[in-house]
Amino acid sequence: MTSEQRSETATFGAGCFWGVEAAFRQIPGVLATTVGYEGGRTEDPTYRDVCSHTTGHAEVVQVEYDPARVAYDQLLNVFWDEHDPTQLNRQGPDVGDQYRSVVFYHSPEQRAAAEASKAAQAASGRHRKPIVTQIVPAETFYQAEDYHQQYLEKRGLSTCRIG
Repeated sequence: MTSEQRSETATFGAGCFWGVEAAFRQIPGVLATTVGYEGGRTEDPTYRDVCSHTTGHAEVVQVEYDPARVAYDQLLNVFWDEHDPTQLNRQGPDVGDQYRSVVFYHSPEQRAAAEASKAAQAASGRHRKPIVTQIVPAETFYQAEDYHQQYLEKRGLSTCRIG
């Protein structure tokens, strides 16, 4: 990154973080992605802790991006496209509060954009059920274990979608 470039951070929970991370990594202007855990009560949780449904964390992807190359609204579009925001605490076969749909905003501008985007999704007619996505302030992000980082890419896969 040159001294003129600046980066911003966006954080999204949209089910299992492997496929969501892979989708964000394809977007020009995304500088880096890191999977991890956010929104819970336990400090420095492990994957096993989060899967125990006792920590309250969501599986999330933290996206570092260049706002001169990709708009936050474009990242929101990827977020909506990568999961079903009408499923409460699940995505497909994955069930639990760690799979909830959530936008962790890092600024008032991100909050406003996320709320407007959610309203547009609700009004679009695309979803038959109400959107349950949470839009909440960013909290402490805990990086997931190394084997979760770029999981699909390391295995030569582009998606973990079934069907």
